[in-house]
Amino acid sequence: MAKVLMKGSEAIAEAALQAGCKAFFGYPITPQNQIPEYMSKRMPQIEGCSFIQAESEVAAINMVYGAAGAGARVMTSSSSPGVSLKQEGISYIACAELPCLVVNVMRSGPGLGGILPSQGDYFQAAKGGGHGDYHMIVLAPSSVQEAADMVMDGFDLADRYRTPVMILADGMIGQMMEPVEIRPRETKDLPEKTWAATGWDGHSRDRAIVTSLYISPESMTETSDRMKARYREIEEKEVQVQEYMTEDADYIIAAFGTIGRIARKAANEARAQGLKVGVIRPKTVWPFPYKTFEEAAKRVKGFLTVEMNHGQMLEDVKIGVAGQAPVEFLGTVGGNVPDTRAIVEAIRKMEAGSNG
Repeated sequence: MAKVLMKGSEAIAEAALQAGCKAFFGYPITPQNQIPEYMSKRMPQIEGCSFIQAESEVAAINMVYGAAGAGARVMTSSSSPGVSLKQEGISYIACAELPCLVVNVMRSGPGLGGILPSQGDYFQAAKGGGHGDYHMIVLAPSSVQEAADMVMDGFDLADRYRTPVMILADGMIGQMMEPVEIRPRETKDLPEKTWAATGWDGHSRDRAIVTSLYISPESMTETSDRMKARYREIEEKEVQVQEYMTEDADYIIAAFGTIGRIARKAANEARAQGLKVGVIRPKTVWPFPYKTFEEAAKRVKGFLTVEMNHGQMLEDVKIGVAGQAPVEFLGTVGGNVPDTRAIVEAIRKMEAGSNG
């Protein structure tokens, strides 16, 4: 299949369809409006698919809850304040142990904020967001192609671990156009959805009951412990991280999403100026690649975390580094994008400080 020039939001939507998504429930909000728009056009062309523009974000996530409980591959998409409204439903879905895909194309905030790109939802995504002890697998793409690939991976991960998965993309991913190749995949090792509430004939199997309500402390504890064990397995098996020129680096830039691309360019510019700089880009921000940072901290002079926020992934970088090396921060907010010159200058200041 040849590559096609597509906008990020459209590539995300088409990748979901090629991954077997059968139901989409959403509500318009910039900068991801092209996802529901694309789905509203394409899904009626595919047999067995269902598209509904819900009356609100709260309604949309509860429709996802119902379709997921019936075993469908289902997704929703929104942007930052809309995802905030979905948090209670996401918590319910997590406790009911249901798979689904949630796409967040981040805009600036807090509050209604603005429509320009941001990475201000890291805490919300990586630390739970809603109430209770739960996690989502959170994938952070840096390109349109990677966004499409992660959508396909996300559905598989959701089914494998019976958990919500989030694609955490900033507004640049949603709106930029890049060549992308989207092809159907076949995954053979996914478990059968015997838990799905698809009807009961009274004898051929146990009744499927989907719930997140547990009255007795014993049943709530059992469910929570089962989820905790699943999260430990995810942390062991599903960490994804990309390293760039870290083998001989004196300094490492930590960045996720599209800022990871800017960080690579900054590292190249720094090396042209005689500074040995590499990049670590978490592709999963949960589970976070703590061990990668722990190992790198043993051999480098310092880290610079670069984000479009006031310092959110910064906290996880510091946990991974565990005090073995200094960690500095460079951030932008309001829709401003970090500049490679500012990144290189920040590294130069770190070098001057270490030599001073």
